[in-house]
Amino acid sequence: MTIKLIAIDIDGTLINSHHELTTRTKEAIIKAKEQGVKIVIATGRPYPGVANILKELDLEDKGDYVITYNGSLVQECDTKKAIVSHGLSYDNFIEIEALSRQLGSHLHSIDRENIYTANQHISPYTIHEASLTGMPLYYRAVDQMTRNMEIVKMMMIDEPTILDEVISKLPSWFTDKYTTTKSAPFYLEVLNKQANKGIAVKELADYLGIKQEETMAIGDNENDLEMIEYAGVGVAMANAVSKLKSAANCETLSNDEDGVAVMIEKQLN
Repeated sequence: MTIKLIAIDIDGTLINSHHELTTRTKEAIIKAKEQGVKIVIATGRPYPGVANILKELDLEDKGDYVITYNGSLVQECDTKKAIVSHGLSYDNFIEIEALSRQLGSHLHSIDRENIYTANQHISPYTIHEASLTGMPLYYRAVDQMTRNMEIVKMMMIDEPTILDEVISKLPSWFTDKYTTTKSAPFYLEVLNKQANKGIAVKELADYLGIKQEETMAIGDNENDLEMIEYAGVGVAMANAVSKLKSAANCETLSNDEDGVAVMIEKQLN
């Protein structure tokens, strides 16, 4: 079966450990697009945090799509219009914030344009997220958040050992109600239950009339698990976590060895 859509994670997958797109990877993606394959970046980042990559890969045209916020949004690359949106309500925000404080984790919230934190001592990992995405960061007390805000996702953030302890204490009602996914050792993302990369890839494929067996997904971390499981061909990077490797159909080279390019080139030959 010919692959018609390839969903690709960014960090630890598309870019190398120096946060660079290699020439080989760029050429493979551009060639695949020219041959009619839908190349879809699937990331936990917001649109501003992926815009430069989309431009570098020539993925900003009409008919190009990007999955952002770990599946909370599927957007048109030319207009940024969302064709799929699964956000969080104000009541969700209040509930998540209260539990985060109870368990002792830092937290920030993200809408389509900004990052907000109620922590007066702002976590360096929140600052890192703002730097990575290029989004403005604001201190905003809980009582300053309003019902008309369109929160896309929230993130519990802390030193890895602290965060792992917090995760171990999450009540079952919470993990049943929300999608929780670890995108880095210091990030636990909290999303609408209908938001994950696997659901987003399926919704986009259905929108485009592409069959499940005609899709491929490439990733390295736990937040890529659902799209690896959904795709007709699920590919784990050599540097992927063991849980992802167990779920994948096959493994490619690491992100420092052009593993994404290797898989795309195999599809084109």
